[in-house]
Amino acid sequence: MNFSFFMPTRVYEEENCIKKHADLLSQFGKKAMIITGKSSARKNGSYEDVCNALNLYDIKHVLFDDIEENPSIETVMKARNVGIAEGVDFCIGIGGGSPMDAAKAIALMIYHKDSDATYLYDAKATSEHLPVICIPTTCGTGSEVTGVSVLTIHEKKTKGSIKHRIFPELALIDGRYLKHAPISIIRNTAIDSLCHLCESYINTKSTPYSRMCSDAGLKTWKDIKSLLLEDSLESASYSELASLMRASAFAGISIAQTATSIPHGLSYPVTYNLNISHGMACGYFLSAFIEAAPEELKQHILYLTDFKDAKDMHFFIKDILHFMPISDDTLQIAKKELCSNQTKLQSAPFLINESVIDSMYENIKSWS
Repeated sequence: MNFSFFMPTRVYEEENCIKKHADLLSQFGKKAMIITGKSSARKNGSYEDVCNALNLYDIKHVLFDDIEENPSIETVMKARNVGIAEGVDFCIGIGGGSPMDAAKAIALMIYHKDSDATYLYDAKATSEHLPVICIPTTCGTGSEVTGVSVLTIHEKKTKGSIKHRIFPELALIDGRYLKHAPISIIRNTAIDSLCHLCESYINTKSTPYSRMCSDAGLKTWKDIKSLLLEDSLESASYSELASLMRASAFAGISIAQTATSIPHGLSYPVTYNLNISHGMACGYFLSAFIEAAPEELKQHILYLTDFKDAKDMHFFIKDILHFMPISDDTLQIAKKELCSNQTKLQSAPFLINESVIDSMYENIKSWS
């Protein structure tokens, strides 16, 4: 058999990571576009750290801090226009998956400055882009080590990955940024990380190499899952915070090889229609997906995460995320969208059809 493994991002993980590797930023250009949300990057110190690093090498920057949760195509194009007007030559995404995913799409569209938004989803178009640096400040998406950029498509009332693989050139990972994050953000993103690890392992595209990363991530995730029961991480050690980040990075490396699967496919219309956080929407379906998987795969996941069964996992996720109710109408929309997505259906190494999805729904309802 032939296997491949492609993960071109250069990764550094340590305390004060940006400060210690400030010299690397000077390699990418003369003016950066910093892409982030409204306030978290300022609160956790990551924005200040980046500014200090850029200033050391007289690199100018423009700040775009208007990235919403689940960023839209419209926001990407708005930022693209700012970047072109400002003459930026590289992009830095700071935050969770939303700013990092947006940074990739923005870097693509600045490079292709004469193209409209349809370029994002043109599978035949080239993928040249400005250099991208990603600095995660949450512990779930792993976007700092993937080529994926997921955007909200308002026209279709859902979310979808752009058709271009845009790996960051550099990822700088520092667990300090988690310390004062709201525990709700930590929990939601950590469950997203768990979904990535499980969906990559239980996947038709998995290989010994991708499963090596999934296994490492699942073992790391198990060691920090008790942190998710805490009211805050203010008393957490740096080692614990770093492990949260590392589990997310392993998860990102895993899905970079395989892509996500059924829980993510079901989650997109739920997130859009109910404005439920991404981690919660994916986590809602995860345990039922694992219960439906072949026994050997299911038991492997449960063993590495230290859950006695899928129901036990479901209650853990439900208890820390406080699931919002999802109407039958929304669940039917999710089922219909998934069943029309052959790529997602074929990612599962067992049959997924309407009947199997209905059984998953029944398990979720009975467990709740």
